[in-house]
Amino acid sequence: MDTATPLELDRKALTSWYRANRARSRALFDSIAPEAYELRPIPLRHPFVFYDGHFSAFAFNVLHRRALGLGTHDPILEDLFNRGIDPADVASANALARNDWPERKEVEEFSRACDEAVLEDLRTAKLDDPTNPLLVGAEAVFNILEHEEMHHETLMYLIHQLATDQKTGPSPDDRDAMPSSQHDVIEIAAGAAILGRARGTGFGWDNEFERSDIEVGAFSVDRHNVTNGHYLAFLRDGGPVPPFWRRERGDWRLRTAYDELPLPVSWPVYVTHEQAAGFAAWAGGRLMTEAEYDRAAYGTPDGSERRYPWGNAAPEERHGNFGFARFDPLPIGSWPEGASAFGVEELVGNGWEWTSSTFAPFAGFSPMASYPQYSADFFDGKHYVMKGASPVTSFNLIRRSFRNWFYEDYPHMYATFRVAYD
Repeated sequence: MDTATPLELDRKALTSWYRANRARSRALFDSIAPEAYELRPIPLRHPFVFYDGHFSAFAFNVLHRRALGLGTHDPILEDLFNRGIDPADVASANALARNDWPERKEVEEFSRACDEAVLEDLRTAKLDDPTNPLLVGAEAVFNILEHEEMHHETLMYLIHQLATDQKTGPSPDDRDAMPSSQHDVIEIAAGAAILGRARGTGFGWDNEFERSDIEVGAFSVDRHNVTNGHYLAFLRDGGPVPPFWRRERGDWRLRTAYDELPLPVSWPVYVTHEQAAGFAAWAGGRLMTEAEYDRAAYGTPDGSERRYPWGNAAPEERHGNFGFARFDPLPIGSWPEGASAFGVEELVGNGWEWTSSTFAPFAGFSPMASYPQYSADFFDGKHYVMKGASPVTSFNLIRRSFRNWFYEDYPHMYATFRVAYD
């Protein structure tokens, strides 16, 4: 954000936000068995112990150490827990693995010390400084707050992969009822899509800038995401098995966040980008581009754009399945109040939405001062854009310009899709 005018920052609200993030992190770590603390349930990622130290270390490093220049507390642990990994394969991940992680008590004591310093910064430090690139528009502050919220979701991906007896959490709501409108196809008229956002309009991650206005041709798209039941037909025709499915005595079961249940046919299917593109082609269609998603989600027949698919009102639970109201999906069609102006449902919530667009910078991109590696390392043509939100996406990340991305074969995220047609 570029501005020479200091922001009116609500320090009490910022402090509450940080504390709420730390409380949710603690609750998620407490949901895993003690013996799982050093496990790597996703071989491409560090074990849980890394993330337990990472959230506080990242906040301390970005705000206290770098942005404010207030010195160091434990430089060895600050560097150890500074940044995660995103290798392309298990061999690369194994090369980065280590077996000398600190004991849990030491990690927790280190995190508390980092938290105390950051909370004091939020109470008393100069957080918005037009002369400091890391603090223009309080960038470093909003960076650390949204960073931990993003990691709550990636932490759930790790927890999801644990055996059921290694974690304790709520049982899923097993409702399973297909809506009568499940096969509706919606016509989307040609019109403008607004990708990204203009600088000076609030905090955003570097890949959200600059604003790009794009003309999108007419297309049509399914009202709802593809369900597990729809995907079964593709599977019977030779399609690949989705990541969270398991076969038992001839019947399919679904691994939920903390449990397992018979496959709910009305829930959106969570798949890799490869699987989504394969189903779409099999069904005679394709995936939407990022611009088409924007047009279907935020555009209107009269050419204006909404802040959210349902309008300009702030997100509420009635609009979709997000914000940790639950850990798993529910049947498609459960949130008609969240429909877009064109009538497309659940474009935000119940699962991220795969697009066919590779993750790339918009014109005018520049790395953010407080986290220059955040996006630039992934502009490799191998990551695909996801939009929307999953059940465990924070309310604060549900904005039109927010972008998520993964490798096309990465199997652990909560991502679904719908079929588009020319």
